[in-house]
Amino acid sequence: MENIYIVRHCEAQGQPPEARLTEKGLQQANELAAFFADKKIDRIITSPYKRAIDTMQPFATKVNVEIELDERLTERVLSTKNLPDWLEKLEASFEDLDLKYDDGESSREAMNRIVEVVDDVINTDDHQNTIIVTHGNLMSLLLKHFNQEFGFEEWKNLRNPDVYLLNHEKGRVTQLEFTVTT
Repeated sequence: MENIYIVRHCEAQGQPPEARLTEKGLQQANELAAFFADKKIDRIITSPYKRAIDTMQPFATKVNVEIELDERLTERVLSTKNLPDWLEKLEASFEDLDLKYDDGESSREAMNRIVEVVDDVINTDDHQNTIIVTHGNLMSLLLKHFNQEFGFEEWKNLRNPDVYLLNHEKGRVTQLEFTVTT
């Protein structure tokens, strides 16, 4: 059985792509490195956002595994316009996966991006255990893809970082579970 660890990045100073980890986030990154220390990881794929890369850098350095950047793992853009009621709009997008706001991305479009990354990993014979680092909304949409019960309330309860484990065998996901890290 092969494993894919889906990781939400550690605590960051903000939302822009260049946002750095906070002091707490840096500590969390070191704790993640310790969490993964006894696991054989063959591949690390992250969002190109700084906070995602920095989340896995301590571990990648320790085990000498190169971090691969994948644009498909960037955070979902709900809208390019300022939405004062963004939380309500986000909630609605969990109910209607095709709902789309100004120059934004629907939940289904974002979900398809991250599912494509997971499918690529599953269909690659070279690697047994992979870490994928992404952002909260995108991660929650992946979890919803595998578990329809996962919705807005579960998204609200995600932490930085959270780790979920996808077990896959013969080209399909066989189990999805939450893994406690800290």
